[in-house]
Amino acid sequence: MTSPERIEYRIEHLRDRLAREDIAELGVRIDTRGARAVVRGRVGDEKCRDAVLRIAGEELAGMDWYADLTVSRHGTPDHSEELS
Repeated sequence: MTSPERIEYRIEHLRDRLAREDIAELGVRIDTRGARAVVRGRVGDEKCRDAVLRIAGEELAGMDWYADLTVSRHGTPDHSEELS
């Protein structure tokens, strides 16, 4: 079993990587629920979501964890707005 200190160390390392890497994803939060890590938050697109999941998988390998990530669309609208 992994100690709480070891779990927190690995989560902090994941937070640092998410802040430093090319994606610089600061809107993602990592919490613990007992011995399980929870990666949650909003990301800008699917590419960023995939990168967060890949990095989390690397940093949390062998741990019990899950992700609850929402993709936010910030692109141009795909239709015109009707004004009355």
